[in-house]
Amino acid sequence: MSLAGEFTKGIIKENPVLRMLLGMCPTLAVTTSVLNGIGMALATTFVLVSSNVLVSSIKNLIPAKIRIPTFIIVIASFTTIVDLVMAATAPPLHKALGIFIPLIVVNCIIFGRAEAFASRNSVLNSAVDGLGMGAGFLLTLMLVSGAREIIGNGTIMNIPVFGSSYSPALVAILPPGAFLVLGLLIGTMNFLQRERSA
Repeated sequence: MSLAGEFTKGIIKENPVLRMLLGMCPTLAVTTSVLNGIGMALATTFVLVSSNVLVSSIKNLIPAKIRIPTFIIVIASFTTIVDLVMAATAPPLHKALGIFIPLIVVNCIIFGRAEAFASRNSVLNSAVDGLGMGAGFLLTLMLVSGAREIIGNGTIMNIPVFGSSYSPALVAILPPGAFLVLGLLIGTMNFLQRERSA
């Protein structure tokens, strides 16, 4: 597959959230605002690309018996870097994302790509795959958080969208709202896929 194909598959065909149903916990938990969604997606993308590159670089040096623990150590190292840098440079965002930053270590998107793709492909393809999956994750989190913030707060990136007469639907920024918005997006994606196949 070409590099362009490797990149775009993560956005539509193999979107980690909407097609593969991975990374659901942070998608549902941190998408109360667009800024939180973007911050989480960028942190995850950094860990995803970095771990893909390193795993692909050292894949031939890792004995099969310790492959999984090695991947976890690699991912945990990059997650720690993101956690510390975010705590130092963006404390409000770090506080808003809370426990979900350290939990990037066990995010199925990252571990799945390390195991299924980076451990079997070249460094360049693994980097492009990580960027594509990260872009798909970012797009999904922006869609979910954008819908939730507009409906639930009447703002987008903390900028008012409607006048003062707007009465926000608070359910959108509560957990049921996350499930409703994500379910509608997954349903739309499946519908479009079915129409395209037909």
